[in-house]
Amino acid sequence: MNVQEQRYEPRQIERKWQRVWADERTWHVPNPGEPDFDAGRPKAYVLEMLPYPSGEPHVGHLKCYAVGDAIAHFRRRNGFQVIHPMGYDAFGLPAENHAIKTGEHPRISTERSITAFREQFRDWGVSIDWDREVATHTPEYYRWTQWLFLRLYEQGLAYREEAAVNWCPKDATVLANEQVIEGRCERCGTLVEPRRLEQWFFRITDYADRLLDDFSLLESWPENVVTMQRNWIGRSEGAEAVFRCAELDLDFTVFTTRPDTLFGATFFVLAPEHPDIDRLIEGTANAAEVRDYVNAALRASATERGEEAREKTGVRIDRTVTNPVNGEEIPVFVADYVLMEYGTGAIMAVPAHDERDFEFARAFGLDVRRVVAPAGAEAPDPVDGVAMDEAYVEQGPADVLVNSGRFDGLTPADAKEKIITWLAESGAAKPAVNYRLRDWLLSRQRYWGCPIPMVHCPSCGVVPVPDDQLPVELPDVEEYKPKGKSPLEAATDWVSTECPSCGGEARRETDTMDTFVDSSWYFLRYLDPNDTELPFAREIADHWMSVDQYIGGVEHAILHLMYARFFVKALADGGYLGVQEPFTNLFTQGMITRDGAKMSKSKGNTVSPREYV
Repeated sequence: MNVQEQRYEPRQIERKWQRVWADERTWHVPNPGEPDFDAGRPKAYVLEMLPYPSGEPHVGHLKCYAVGDAIAHFRRRNGFQVIHPMGYDAFGLPAENHAIKTGEHPRISTERSITAFREQFRDWGVSIDWDREVATHTPEYYRWTQWLFLRLYEQGLAYREEAAVNWCPKDATVLANEQVIEGRCERCGTLVEPRRLEQWFFRITDYADRLLDDFSLLESWPENVVTMQRNWIGRSEGAEAVFRCAELDLDFTVFTTRPDTLFGATFFVLAPEHPDIDRLIEGTANAAEVRDYVNAALRASATERGEEAREKTGVRIDRTVTNPVNGEEIPVFVADYVLMEYGTGAIMAVPAHDERDFEFARAFGLDVRRVVAPAGAEAPDPVDGVAMDEAYVEQGPADVLVNSGRFDGLTPADAKEKIITWLAESGAAKPAVNYRLRDWLLSRQRYWGCPIPMVHCPSCGVVPVPDDQLPVELPDVEEYKPKGKSPLEAATDWVSTECPSCGGEARRETDTMDTFVDSSWYFLRYLDPNDTELPFAREIADHWMSVDQYIGGVEHAILHLMYARFFVKALADGGYLGVQEPFTNLFTQGMITRDGAKMSKSKGNTVSPREYV
């Protein structure tokens, strides 16, 4: 008997069932209080990191969502009510750069990409609850991003102050860090310069200890991700000591984990970004040399500058500061191996006991004074620039202080406490905890982003936009390219407004928000996407949160994941949420590489799954 060959035609078969799923809303799950909600079944919130909609999805997206879809199906078959939503991280530089090149509004290219993403995700048969779909560029979404910004402002967690930025003198614009390639503007190749501008920040440093302590609340995160966040937060215990420049009546506070080595500080170093450099060099003979060095140093990344093997460079400033433990006047330098990201951006250099300081001292012929040595050893010459071949960094159990006045003979551990106590009597030092973490700079002088809902009034200062005037919608502009200021400055009718406080003439804030703000709370909007009164109802969020399984790339280990953790804690403190962590379990699915690099649209090495699925 001949058996007729039957061929599986996926497009024909799968389209049929995809239509059934859509018509029956198979993957839709109701919220508490809605018809068909089953309070007796356990919940499972399965979520992949929302994609940036540029062009069409590639096989890297398919890999990520295939993992999430498998987990969602597994949970359903084990009796869970599974929420598995979808959205788009739709603001950002790629669409804006496309607009600069083509003149096409970012909204048009973004929504075209969203359509392509939606079509392919449906073709793939991913079990998504499309009733919960959101896109961060829509006024319906960013109204609530602005609302949340205002709540953080009311909680004292959003503030404005001067900060260093990357400046392209040719394009006359501020550049994001990712737009600076080897110290040059990615668009025109011009050397980037540092400038200081008023910027908006979130006070994430207030949550540093909680971000560390609450790792204990997580069930399953990759250890390397936890380690990266711990290192990024960088908690250190030590002391703050004051070095004074009497000539300028200026105090410099330094953080050190080794107050036992204060007697060994023979010079003082400032980071190129330090805000007091201009004051220090004013009126000095080599001010121009210092400025040139600062501009050159800031073209290198913090990672490059922090490399131990990097040649030590710097310029001496014609000033001195006083070492508080012995009254010595020590020279002041600016050097690129000191970073503003750690401590105060100023260090007491102890070359005998720090490798980088030792290398710098050798390069510039500076004194090296050993102040820690094994007990019983002959005390070295206090000013010994010849005998040491390398810094004495490792502490032995028999080490004691030498060349340290009244503290000679004490162990380093005992000396730390006694020196801090002694200096504290004169206000020259105090115990301190320092963090590598810095507050989140969220201002962007770009067009395609969420407007910051604040106005500037000559009489009232900075005033928040009232909730009933939200959203502050992004206006249309003719020119997307910044020209020394945000493109929004050109929308003069939009910029000119009325002060909500006094009714007088005022100007809107023209910075937009970092797109990480949008992605720091999107998982909450999925839960209640049609709410017109609040970004989400607490009773709904408290039922579904935290996310039970989060899936995404390890490249987001620090910024996105840490910012989302901060947002959830801040919202919990404000009474808007009942959990402390957004993602209970995290899975990083790995990267797909092609031509030796991670598959990415920016690298032009993507492969579309369209012809295979």
